[in-house]
Amino acid sequence: MDTLAPAKSVASVSLLDADRDPEGFSEELGRSFERYGFAIVADHGIPADLIHRAEEKARAFFALPDEVKRRYHLAGKGGARGYTPFGIETAKGAVNYDLKEFWHVARELPPGHKYEDSMPPNVWPEEVESFKATFLELFAAFDATGAKLLEAIARYLDLPHDYFVDTVRDGNSILRLLHYPPIPGDGPNVRAGAHEDINTITLLLGAEEAGLQLLDKDGDWLPVTPPPGALAVNIGDMLQRLTNNVMKSTTHRVVNPPPERRGVSRYSMPFFLHFRSDFCIETLPNCISAERPNLYPEPITADEYLQERLREIKLV
Repeated sequence: MDTLAPAKSVASVSLLDADRDPEGFSEELGRSFERYGFAIVADHGIPADLIHRAEEKARAFFALPDEVKRRYHLAGKGGARGYTPFGIETAKGAVNYDLKEFWHVARELPPGHKYEDSMPPNVWPEEVESFKATFLELFAAFDATGAKLLEAIARYLDLPHDYFVDTVRDGNSILRLLHYPPIPGDGPNVRAGAHEDINTITLLLGAEEAGLQLLDKDGDWLPVTPPPGALAVNIGDMLQRLTNNVMKSTTHRVVNPPPERRGVSRYSMPFFLHFRSDFCIETLPNCISAERPNLYPEPITADEYLQERLREIKLV
């Protein structure tokens, strides 16, 4: 079944309510994640002027000549840092590559940090002024907002409110700057094939341009259309595994635009919030019951799981 069912929709919440009514906010957010794997979050605290600056810097980088951008492609590094050219990333199980190019910004670690083997240093383009400063600032803002959302998820799961603080401390999170170029024709590729995210939770800016859809449990593709400036937030496979599928990592895609929009680029900035590399993903005891047996009896570290999944999408 490949029909759209707009009557269904994910929850739209304000992060301001996390302080005003933490129980109510947590319940609404958690139910949406359990049912759809997605929610829309407004008033998230990431400054509008910072978002605007970041969008300008991303557009400036992607407008550079191809040969300049490719200087920042680190072959053999799985796209973990720097630039990944158009035509490489392929959704798990898909034949055709996605119609996108992207840049990855990661957490800056001090020299000698215990995670430096699994978290290599960033690279920075020289051609775009204030690129590094802008995206380190945006990374930190995403990190802070993600922490608030994880606190609400912990509350919904009847965990200590600070449960996730240590799990993501110095986590291997990634800020991705995405450019989907104009589409020249009716080829077999789509902007981003149906997939699930690998990480803990994803916070996405720039989904106002139509195209993002989630696959509902009833088999319907539902559009995800946050208002300008709001975040689309979704559960990743790591959190789904930790919670024994209580939190749902939902299949989603970015479909091609209608003919009148095919000449327009699509830009977005997802923040893939990750557990720390050595965090052991082991099913939470309170997510196991007679009605919900443990689907993941074998623990795995976050980095082992990440490497396994990167191989599946042809990034390593």
